[in-house]
Amino acid sequence: QVTLVESGGGLVQPGGSLRLSCTASGRSSSALIMGWFRQAPGKEREIVIATNPRTNYKYYANSARGRFTISRDNAENTLHLQMNNLNPEDTAVYYCAASEEGPIDLRPDKYEYWGQGTQVTVSS
Repeated sequence: QVTLVESGGGLVQPGGSLRLSCTASGRSSSALIMGWFRQAPGKEREIVIATNPRTNYKYYANSARGRFTISRDNAENTLHLQMNNLNPEDTAVYYCAASEEGPIDLRPDKYEYWGQGTQVTVSS
């Protein structure tokens, strides 16, 4: 069993940056497929970015490409999401997710473990 806890959300102005973190506990997350999803009010949960450590493949949604990066700190059992050049359309609750099975899947129901979510609000 893996427990995921996100941190780092908040209010940021358009054009600003935020770094989200997801710390895993219960066991090492180094071999898990891990990613970030987001859900805006009235919208479905969507994948933003994900990483497969077994293949070193990283998936970027079109909305994330060129602005967001994902990284792992295996020593700290932590996944990071660096978000730059944020805009109001990025406002959502951001969730960390992990899956035992690869390859990377875009569907939320393929991920067994979820964090509680952290709010990101981009507004002037």
